[in-house]
Amino acid sequence: MGETKEAAREAEDSATVEWLARLGLVCRGLIWLVIGVLAAQVALGASDRVDKNGALHAIAEKPFGELLLVVLAIGFLGYAAWRLLEGAVGHRDQEAGRKRWTKRGSSLFRGGIYLFLAGSTAKYVVTGGSNDKTQPVTARVMEHTGGRTLVFLVGAGIVIGGLSMVVRAFRQKFEDNLDMGAMPSWLRSATSIIGTGGLASRGLVFVLIGGFLVKAAVEFDPRTAKGLDASLKTLASQPFGRFVLFAGGIGLLAFALWSWIEARYRKI
Repeated sequence: MGETKEAAREAEDSATVEWLARLGLVCRGLIWLVIGVLAAQVALGASDRVDKNGALHAIAEKPFGELLLVVLAIGFLGYAAWRLLEGAVGHRDQEAGRKRWTKRGSSLFRGGIYLFLAGSTAKYVVTGGSNDKTQPVTARVMEHTGGRTLVFLVGAGIVIGGLSMVVRAFRQKFEDNLDMGAMPSWLRSATSIIGTGGLASRGLVFVLIGGFLVKAAVEFDPRTAKGLDASLKTLASQPFGRFVLFAGGIGLLAFALWSWIEARYRKI
């Protein structure tokens, strides 16, 4: 067991894992860049899909798009590997106890998300994508005993996670993970604005999605559950919704920039 743990620590500290993690951050930025552009276009009247599949489709249509999707899948897999290793043996600089285990749990969760994203990106390359299945999945879950409660808890968890992103954005604790001293002075000033706006925007997107899941559970109506695409388009249909969605798209572009800043300056 001790040898396995030591091997995992060596892997976490290796240059290969660091390179893959930074590639994953670059890929994360690219996906959110495309989603932000699509959101702004929908606010201006377009009918594109504003979600991961929509972003992958937009990338696939470009020259060398399929090759870029393969790179994205590798990048997401590398990012997932880094986060999973960090969750297993990382955060050794944290105080022992709850804080360390909270950090490790968060890393494991993020690693799982990006492992799924890597798999779904690879699947898209093979199959060409699929429709937003948030509503059918929610419907199947709510058919079972306790399913309604589970959907409520998942939705509430997404809302809480989104709100925590917003709070973290405005507290600007994200700067603790960056090598600020290595940045040029102009970028240090811009990073605070980009990070705050980007992380807050992404957090509000999660609050919106989680809110629809909570609504579906409370009303016992799976049709009200919405994924990213349907959530943002529902927002656009509200009074002043297109303006809010356009501003949100700009915020997601800021998150893409933030991801690229992390790729260069994050302490890994």
